[in-house]
Amino acid sequence: MTEADQPRATETDETATGPDATPPKGARGSGVRTVAIVALATLAGAVAGALALYGMNRLPGNAQAPQVTSAPAAEPASFKAADPACQGTVERARALAPLAKGGVAAFAPATEPRRLPPLAFTDGNGKGVTLADFKGRVVLLNLWATWCVPCRKEMPDLDRLQATLGGPDFEVVAVNLDTRDPEKPRTFLNEIGVKRLAFYADPATKTFQALRGVGRGFGLPTTLIVDRDGCEMGFLAGPAEWGGAEAEALVRAALAPGEVPVPVR
Repeated sequence: MTEADQPRATETDETATGPDATPPKGARGSGVRTVAIVALATLAGAVAGALALYGMNRLPGNAQAPQVTSAPAAEPASFKAADPACQGTVERARALAPLAKGGVAAFAPATEPRRLPPLAFTDGNGKGVTLADFKGRVVLLNLWATWCVPCRKEMPDLDRLQATLGGPDFEVVAVNLDTRDPEKPRTFLNEIGVKRLAFYADPATKTFQALRGVGRGFGLPTTLIVDRDGCEMGFLAGPAEWGGAEAEALVRAALAPGEVPVPVR
């Protein structure tokens, strides 16, 4: 409450109740303080709720908040997300809408032709990898970090999805964004028994920056389904149950009209 607001509030009280009913000055001050405390508590609760949304708008923990520019470092300045060549992908993505339910209800199928930036990261041996290296396969791209609790919960499910459908036609590409200790995510995955997922890392968080630059990276976990030509089929902000039957049905539909892979056990 500002100093300009206080006189108006006092004047309103006196006018509404009459001079005879005006409480002592000390009581009025106590009432104002009570209202202020309640307002501050309400505001604090709203802020806490917003910050709880999987690290929205920044990377917490051991990662620095990405610096977003009009041309993120992981993509050329000339890159344009909108691509008419991806129109066919949008049409195929319509078939995914009825399958966005249950554990993957937050999945949003693509509604406009969009090509993802040329994302770059490294594999488990430190070799450079780009999204283009997966051309010809449907990719479930997931950005995660060990300090992100929902991300940690997702990893066994993603591992299960890779074990079920992974192969020459589909791969779960989970890119770790831990920035300090490169062994921490490997240790974590070993401890929870993740065996099928290949390890990919981007400690510079350039993939996050690039996706955020095209409106697709505002917190962790972030997951996208990308078709065989690098076009976006859909996007999911936040956690999902990727190991469930709904997720498997969603991915199988994304693989159509291509051949559905034989489960890898």
